Amino acid sequence: MTRLQFRATRSLAAVAILLSTASIAGAQAKRPMTLIDLFAVPHVADPQLAPDGRQVLFTMDAPDWTANRRVGHVWRINADGSGLAQLTSGERGETSPRRSPDGTQIAFLTRRGDSESTQIYLLNAAGGDARPLSNHATAVSNIVWAPDGESIYFLASEPKTDEEKSRDKLKDDVFAYDENYKQEHLWKISVKDGVERRLTRGDFSVRSYKLSRDGHKIAFHRAPTSLLGDDYLAEIWVSDADGTNPVQVTHNSVAESGAELSPDNSQVLFVASSHIEVQRDDGNVFVVPASGGTPRVLIPDFPYDVDAATWSKDGRSIFMVVNMGVHSELFQVDAAGGKPRQITNGDHALNGWNFVPALDRHVFLLDEPTRLGEVWTLAAGAAAPTRVTNIYEYLDREFKLPKQEKIQWKGADGVTIEGLLYYPIDYEAGKRYPLCVQTHGGPYSSDKFGFGSPSSYVPVLAAKGYAVLKPNYRGSTGYGSAFVRDLEGHYFKNAHLDVMAGVDHVIALGIADPDRMVKMGWSAGGHMTDKIITFTDRFKAAASGAGAANWISMVAQSDIHAHRFAWFGATPWSKDAPIDLYWDQSPLKYVANVKTPTIFMVGQNDPRVPMPQSIEMYRALKSNGVPTHLYVAPREPHGWGELRHQLFKANVELDWFEKYATKRPYTWEKPPDASSPARPKTSTDMQ
Repeated sequence: MTRLQFRATRSLAAVAILLSTASIAGAQAKRPMTLIDLFAVPHVADPQLAPDGRQVLFTMDAPDWTANRRVGHVWRINADGSGLAQLTSGERGETSPRRSPDGTQIAFLTRRGDSESTQIYLLNAAGGDARPLSNHATAVSNIVWAPDGESIYFLASEPKTDEEKSRDKLKDDVFAYDENYKQEHLWKISVKDGVERRLTRGDFSVRSYKLSRDGHKIAFHRAPTSLLGDDYLAEIWVSDADGTNPVQVTHNSVAESGAELSPDNSQVLFVASSHIEVQRDDGNVFVVPASGGTPRVLIPDFPYDVDAATWSKDGRSIFMVVNMGVHSELFQVDAAGGKPRQITNGDHALNGWNFVPALDRHVFLLDEPTRLGEVWTLAAGAAAPTRVTNIYEYLDREFKLPKQEKIQWKGADGVTIEGLLYYPIDYEAGKRYPLCVQTHGGPYSSDKFGFGSPSSYVPVLAAKGYAVLKPNYRGSTGYGSAFVRDLEGHYFKNAHLDVMAGVDHVIALGIADPDRMVKMGWSAGGHMTDKIITFTDRFKAAASGAGAANWISMVAQSDIHAHRFAWFGATPWSKDAPIDLYWDQSPLKYVANVKTPTIFMVGQNDPRVPMPQSIEMYRALKSNGVPTHLYVAPREPHGWGELRHQLFKANVELDWFEKYATKRPYTWEKPPDASSPARPKTSTDMQ
């Protein structure tokens, strides 16, 4: 048996064991969840209905501790929930399963053999071995079948020139910062013979695209560069399916997404800020003539945030996934406008949504408190969705999981704030518990009902007796324009006060022990942590991941910055720049106030909140005699992806919290392989 076959067999067996646990765990006593238990939970993603609606394709990954990463494969299940089967087993995993229009073939993306980049592979839907279709010079992404099934569209970046390759070999590789990108363009490949045809060219990048339903047109987002920070400069274009006759449809300076032609190709819908003249707001649906013109906002003054949208089968209405704060739901609205109709409702987050017009049917994932994200389908007009998979039933049967509850409180200015409260396992009314306050990233997002992830490890915290508060502070999406735009003209005006008011509310409920509180967060959640430790010493310990310390330097260091200009009114390098405002909103200005023992974490290659931001906070605390450490993860970007890095983060945070807040010893969890090295010894052990 080859190494690849062994891993595939092991992966299939591991998932089979998880799925079978549901039938036997009922007779066993539930137990608290550990970090390794949480890491072992499989992740389902990207559900796709077959053209006849009888089956669903999706990907499901599991941790491979030898490879030090999660590895996902393509799975299939009948729409009635029977016949679950793994279809692929490559060592590096597979993504983006897409069934051909006639249902006979499955295209997916993977990197196999000696290939240096991800390519398209084809698999007969009846079974057998996959064959490579593409051999493109660079990695392939965003694959879409043409309606006739004769070709597949894809995006790929420009390859390096021969001169660049030669310089790389000689290590003569000095580059111009922010100029060393490659543009991304649209291609298509013949399924019959693998012949590729380039559809766009020029000094711009195609960031995303969508074919019209008849296959005659393409709506795409075209940006001046492939740099993430230039996405807000992207505009919507429409061209013929072969890339000819391109027409620019929008002209603005805000980020747009999801451009899609109506069934008759006369209009384009897209999602952008509710007030299209501002850089960041709750999302709304816009409709604009495919030939160009003034976009029309579909639902003025909509109090929620539209995440995604698509035309109905007949084009007379539009379906939307709507962020409503602590939950997200499916809505429908008339294409002419009017009052939207809510279709789903529950304590869940709706993810991975796809609508199949020919079937008039939706497929999506529902992330619920005891299920990470099962596959569901919903026929248009049906009273309720139908669950297809049963992958996560074992979780509630085997483990003690925390109760989740939406709570509300008043901010300092009287505005209603809400968030999620997670109760400690075996909670007893009248008893006070340690409280962990977690603030989400973004800040343009919101915490929603759901099972949780290894990055926040709420089930493990609850198992250790912590209550957890996740406040949707000012700047969060899903609460209307005024709420999300409260950051403009400052940043920390109400947001941190919202968090502390939530803390006081949980204390007033008699749940939180005010003498055993800890604070953590990543990205914008790290910004908030940095701010709060300079604002109050009420927390006994804190952990800040990829947090901003100094807005003056942060704006230039980060790979995205446009919406930050809206917060402060201008760039820090413009004439008469509002430097005082930038500095007043910087946690570093007030760092002398910090008394809370705080650890900092950052990826060495983080382009979003680069390492110097964490270094500034760490060195300030160390210089001032506050217990602190800075942990840097090699190779990692903004979000840590390597399993051992993720496990280290959770271990070191729990160790820190237990040391300073609960005074209990903590035993580090190890990966489930005997060869794993012990944790590194730090000065923490001697404090």
